[in-house]
Amino acid sequence: MLFGLFLSMYLISVLGNLLIILAVSSDSHLHTPMYFFLSILSLDDICLVSTTIPKMLMNLQSHSRAISCAGCLTQMCFYIIFCCMDVMLLTVMAYDRFVAICHPLNYPLIMNPRLCVSLVLLSLVVSFLEGQLHVWMALQMTDFKELEIPNFFCDPSQILNLSCRATFSNDVFRYVVAIIYGFPTIFGILLSYYKIICSVLRIPSSRGKYKAFSTCGSHLSVVCLFFGTALGVYVGSAVSHSHRGSAVSSVMYTVVTPLVNPFIYSLRNRDLKSVLIRLLKRGADIRR
Repeated sequence: MLFGLFLSMYLISVLGNLLIILAVSSDSHLHTPMYFFLSILSLDDICLVSTTIPKMLMNLQSHSRAISCAGCLTQMCFYIIFCCMDVMLLTVMAYDRFVAICHPLNYPLIMNPRLCVSLVLLSLVVSFLEGQLHVWMALQMTDFKELEIPNFFCDPSQILNLSCRATFSNDVFRYVVAIIYGFPTIFGILLSYYKIICSVLRIPSSRGKYKAFSTCGSHLSVVCLFFGTALGVYVGSAVSHSHRGSAVSSVMYTVVTPLVNPFIYSLRNRDLKSVLIRLLKRGADIRR
């Protein structure tokens, strides 16, 4: 039952995000910074679910949960890289919406292709550094000879909880990393939306306000879903020792968030929805 459920979720997530990438790349009207970042986010979501779910499906089929030390560290490293990349891209997309709404006349000049590519590359570098930092910390503090991780993948927060050293240093490290990497991104998103709200409230017509807010609705929904579950995992792992609750929260932001992202963005975006419908109709005509 679990195998079929997670296999279905994995296939839907991969296919949904691939459709987003295909729609953005195939239609010239979607060749804008907002859809460029959305396509990169979809690619990152595919990589994120592919880091954890295939190994879990293999374990369910073989009835074995064993994983080597190198395999665990590799999975943890890529998991952190793609999670951090998600956060960085959500921050970049918030900045993109801020420029589009607050500085519409200068939007093409500010969000030029060079800046967009640079922001993606910067996000990738920062994510890679965070992944290496977690791996180094795990090697310093954890004995990998015989460990039992109460989760369906090598969750970095739980690996550090299994440290052979004092838990106080683990908590300090966790919160320092969260402040260094989490605070700037959360602050950037909150500042962008503060500026957006102030700008939208100055629009005289209610129709104009609705149109401006509607361009941010999808992004804001994904931000709340991702940060809410991720915050629950970080805080819950430090306060509570409920492994079941932590595993459920992990599933929420490693499996469910990449699964629902394509639906959130396509159903709430008229341009993207029309391109996707056109692509599906074209595929149906080819089959005939």
